[in-house]
Amino acid sequence: MPARILVVDDEPDIRSTVQEILSDEGYRVATAESAAAAREARRGERPDVVLLDIWMPDQDGISLLREWSERGGLPCPVIMMSGHGTIETAIEATRLGAYDFVEKPLSLAKLLLTVERALETSRLRRENEGLRNQMLMPLDPVVTSRAMQALKLQMEKLAAHDAAILIQGERGTDKEALARWLHENCARRGGPFVTVSPGSIAREHAARALFGSDENGGVQYGLIEQANGGTLFLDEVIDLDAELQMRLASALARRSLIRCGAPDAVAIDLRVIAASAQDLEAAVQAGKFREDLYYQLNVVPLQAPSLRERIEDIPELLRYYADYFANRDKLPFRLFPVSVQNRLRNYTWPGNLRELRNLVQRLLILGSSPEVSIEEVELALGTAPAERSVPALNAAGIDFGLPLREAREQFERSYLLHQLNEAGGSVGKLAKMVGMERTHLYRKLKDLGIDPKSTGRED
Repeated sequence: MPARILVVDDEPDIRSTVQEILSDEGYRVATAESAAAAREARRGERPDVVLLDIWMPDQDGISLLREWSERGGLPCPVIMMSGHGTIETAIEATRLGAYDFVEKPLSLAKLLLTVERALETSRLRRENEGLRNQMLMPLDPVVTSRAMQALKLQMEKLAAHDAAILIQGERGTDKEALARWLHENCARRGGPFVTVSPGSIAREHAARALFGSDENGGVQYGLIEQANGGTLFLDEVIDLDAELQMRLASALARRSLIRCGAPDAVAIDLRVIAASAQDLEAAVQAGKFREDLYYQLNVVPLQAPSLRERIEDIPELLRYYADYFANRDKLPFRLFPVSVQNRLRNYTWPGNLRELRNLVQRLLILGSSPEVSIEEVELALGTAPAERSVPALNAAGIDFGLPLREAREQFERSYLLHQLNEAGGSVGKLAKMVGMERTHLYRKLKDLGIDPKSTGRED
């Protein structure tokens, strides 16, 4: 979506010349001949850059800049234009938040360069805000497991379209990271990615926060309008109250919204991705969520798998988060041996990726050895060995609900522990008893997390 530039100048020749030049560069350009017209133009659509003349007959540009700054902050970078500005004027404009100055008569090359830099600065600011707010899941999802491979293929198809998406999944499955990936790989990637968490907004301020306001001569752009040209991510959309659900359904149906206190609607152009850990269809049946809004959001459903459904990804996720926290927090990098990986693959992960992420960070902070031990993991999980969260076993001690590879590992561990006890802790005797070469046996015991020293002698 082309950037929108508002040119505010009382001289018709300058307005038309600047409009023509910027339009030729592919920008959408609106003009205003006075401060009053500039206010009205801002009400119609949020600009991406404002070119503001300092000297105008009804109200000077500095006063208008001060008004915008004091009534909710500047909507975007503001470039001041002046043929006879002073140092004092420049200082005051900078204090009020002006991005830059261009002098009259205008140098068209400098004007275009300044506009480009202002847009780039605004874009980088949005990206930095997004990076601060986004969760730690990599934007390019880990796709070792079949569940994530299937999800990635589906997301690649969806990125090519602009339809609304509803992501459902348990809490902690990093649904926002999936939404960010979709945004970064779609045609709207150059626009903003705005996250709305209704549950974190005070109820009395929610309407203004979402839809903005136009009261007492001041315009404030709400979160929905700030997503124009990009993606609006509605996290836990079920937390919207009945009135906001009605207003949102109306805005999406009409592709326009009405700010609080405003008489007229303003157009919106954005993609909506919603998320919920609850069953929205059941909420509709129970009368807790509007049916029309549900169908507007659920054009394409997407299911975020739980960590239990993608246990093959755990080794790669452990490496990713260990590397992330080691770099970000300057913590010592630690290895997760296969025995620890297997233990974590058999954990139920009620908190999903969020719990895994917190666990890795805790182990890096509290640990001192290069490798993470089983004992550390048990302590961090808060489980004693007898209380591990594993499925009920059959009489043979094997969980028939596990995949073949994991069931085989479970059997091998139980079998070798039993035989090692029979051999009095001697790996040499154990090798003869089970018919394995000693080097291979040592490797197998290490992979299964079996320490021969814990049962007696090694030789």
